[in-house]
Amino acid sequence: MGILNDKIGIKKVTIYSFLLINIAAIFFMQANNLLLLTVWYSAVLMLVNGVNPVMDVLAARSPYTYGKIRIWGTFGYAMGSQLAGLIYKFISPQAIFIVFIGMMCVSILGVFGIDPKQNQRPKKATQMKNDSSIGKIFKNKIYLFYLLIVALYSGVGNTGHTYIPSMLEHSGLSVNMATTVVAISVICESPLIFFSYLFMDKVPIKKLLYIPLGILLLQYVIYGLDLGLTSKILLTLMSKHATGMLLIMVTLKIVANIVDENYLVTAIALVQTARNLGTILIQNIAGDIIDKSGYEMMSFFLAGVMVLVLVLAFFLKVPNKSNQKLFG
Repeated sequence: MGILNDKIGIKKVTIYSFLLINIAAIFFMQANNLLLLTVWYSAVLMLVNGVNPVMDVLAARSPYTYGKIRIWGTFGYAMGSQLAGLIYKFISPQAIFIVFIGMMCVSILGVFGIDPKQNQRPKKATQMKNDSSIGKIFKNKIYLFYLLIVALYSGVGNTGHTYIPSMLEHSGLSVNMATTVVAISVICESPLIFFSYLFMDKVPIKKLLYIPLGILLLQYVIYGLDLGLTSKILLTLMSKHATGMLLIMVTLKIVANIVDENYLVTAIALVQTARNLGTILIQNIAGDIIDKSGYEMMSFFLAGVMVLVLVLAFFLKVPNKSNQKLFG
């Protein structure tokens, strides 16, 4: 999907993607066996994950500051999660899909109203060979090295998203309270997003990368030491989603500095692929560790992965492009 965005234009590809998401959601709603449920759920998830990285690029390339656009994604995620729960409880599970389809239609109307810079293609971009974008990206050694780093830290972060609620429950928190803690942690990333223009374009890239990686390391070390439920709750509130959001912004900045602007959406889409592959690998290993040794050993394993990530990040060399103002 990244290649299509770079070649055809973000606006067209996003509108068609939303339409396909709606069609797949309708078929998913009508599915009556496991095979069809799997096929249509996979289609919806694939298209949604394909569109997600593009939204960050649009936010960074808009005439407004990144935070003022991206923060609505945080509010929408939090409200959508709560709304889905209420609809499921008080109306019916099927009604969730109707609301989902309706919101996708609203999103399509929103896309019609934007004019992204990527649609204003320079003439030289239209003269590229069909395989030039992927070919040039895979020849970029710095970019490939960063993909490895992304796969590892994303695996750790997404494993946390999966297992932290059950870890809190295992530590004595009720299911309702664990869900509430996770929901509040989503809102805690809001100030970071909104005020991103104050630091994202001013602090050196390597420092921006070290900060969330260091916080993730500290988070899982403290989880592993099992210093009490209070420490786990506080760490979850402060770092669970905030570090993930900061890494998304740092990744956008790093990729924009090491990849030609003509291939930016393709490069960001490949980053999303690396995230998914890293998550599959590390989450499966972490699950086995939980079954055999418990959440503390899983946390120490994830902390060990973060040590490796920090070592790799030390050797990452990112050039600074002049006048690269993505967040201001």
